[in-house]
Amino acid sequence: VHVLGRPKKQMKALAHELLEKVGIAEKADHFPAQLSGGQQQRAAIARALAMEPDVLLFDEPTSALDPELVGEVLRVIRALADEGRTMILVTHEMGFAREVSSHILFLHEGLIEEEGPPAQLFENPKSERCAQFLATNF
Repeated sequence: VHVLGRPKKQMKALAHELLEKVGIAEKADHFPAQLSGGQQQRAAIARALAMEPDVLLFDEPTSALDPELVGEVLRVIRALADEGRTMILVTHEMGFAREVSSHILFLHEGLIEEEGPPAQLFENPKSERCAQFLATNF
C-alpha cells in the first residue's frame, strides 16, 4: 500500500477503486493464489495503474488463459484504450489488435517488418511474411 509516497488511507481507497475498475473488487481480501488466471492478470493491471504510468506495457496478457478468461482481460484493456491510455501490447489476438490499436508494428525475429495504421496493415500488408501471418492468424 506504500505507493508514490502517498498516505496509506488514500492508497487503500485507490486500490479499491482500481480493483472495481478491473472488475474484481469482491476479491480484494484474497491472496493471488486464490484468484483465477484472468483475475490475476486484472489484479496486475490494477497494480500497474496505481503507479499512474504514462504508458502501459502488456506482453501477451492473454497467453495461457482459458477462452472465457481471455475475454475478461481483453475487456479491461479495451476499456483502458477507450479512456485514451497509451499502451504497447504484444499479442497474437489479431482481431483485438485491429479493434483497439491506432498503430501496429509487425515484428519478425525482433525487427520491425511492417508498421502502420490497422486498416492499412490488415487490408493491404506490404510484406509477404505479414500477409501470410494474417492469413493464418486472423
